[in-house]
Amino acid sequence: MLKQTPLNAAHRARHAKMVDFGGWEMPLHYGSQIEEHHLVRQDAGMFDVSHMLAVDVDGDGARDFLRGLLANNVDRLQTPGKALYSCMLNVSGGILDDLIVYFLGPRRFRLVVNAATAEKDLAWMSAQNAGATAATIAPRRDLAMIAVQGPKARTKVWKALPPSQPATEALGPFFAAEQGAFFFGRTGYTGEDGFEIMLPAADAPDVWQALLDAGVSPAGLGARDTLRLEAGMNLYGQDMDETVTPTECGLKWTVDLDSPRNFIGKAALLASPARAQMRGLVLQERGVLRAHQAVETREGRGEITSGSFSPTLDTSIALARLPIGVPAGESVKVQIRDKWMAAITVKYPFVRNGRSLVPGLPSSVR
Repeated sequence: MLKQTPLNAAHRARHAKMVDFGGWEMPLHYGSQIEEHHLVRQDAGMFDVSHMLAVDVDGDGARDFLRGLLANNVDRLQTPGKALYSCMLNVSGGILDDLIVYFLGPRRFRLVVNAATAEKDLAWMSAQNAGATAATIAPRRDLAMIAVQGPKARTKVWKALPPSQPATEALGPFFAAEQGAFFFGRTGYTGEDGFEIMLPAADAPDVWQALLDAGVSPAGLGARDTLRLEAGMNLYGQDMDETVTPTECGLKWTVDLDSPRNFIGKAALLASPARAQMRGLVLQERGVLRAHQAVETREGRGEITSGSFSPTLDTSIALARLPIGVPAGESVKVQIRDKWMAAITVKYPFVRNGRSLVPGLPSSVR
């Protein structure tokens, strides 16, 4: 039996194509994945992300606990509402999960972890916390989550939920605000602005309908994947896993090795150099880049981790794990079925805030 979100009845009412996503029944699309993608880039779309799990970490020892648990440094979180992106590592430096942690108050933090890793994450966190710190770990399965993304997302959220505007109008990127039982984050996963709304599960259907009435279009997993790929954002289980270090998937910037604090995986990262690096690819011929396709470079062979047709750029793009030393701008070959096709390496993200960041491709997509 697949797990249900509080919004599944609403998805079925709109004839969404439902699929198994990590044990959850989730909408793939509501008719056209391409249209949903463009609506997020040009207007506003919303995603049911209630399968993800919020985890509250509270107590006098909460900060000390997170100092040792996460590769990024929670001491950067001093202003209530500030958010931080981090990896949680195993002792070998491999990524157990990537997550966002919010600082809510002197003794209060909220983590948002991936659905597929949620139970594993909770077990790992509990094991690291056992008897050592004065911190409580509370999974918030009572909450639903709706992500509203796009250039018009914030104004449409305020139209749907007028009381939210005073609390969120001045909210900066990577900050959050609490308003009663509602929580508004501004972190995103699409390369566009907007809010992630956490709210009591019982309120989710009414809020979803209010957003529909305000002109926000529903979007499914398909559009979410092409949007996040254009934004150059990793997907856990595809671009990274327990065998991959942050440096090997382009997340070195999320690891704080400079502070004197110790964290799980730090010794392994300091002892072992990266074996690979992440680059973007743009296909130069007709075809579609997909995960697991081989990439031949002058420095050796690599592999695509995520690839798809980019609706915004009207070409095929990918993230690829390549040998150390492959620069941006290098011509490479990708094996697509039985043919080797030309591609070029680029820095990513490919698209951010409605603009192409790839030289030679359209400079504006609005």
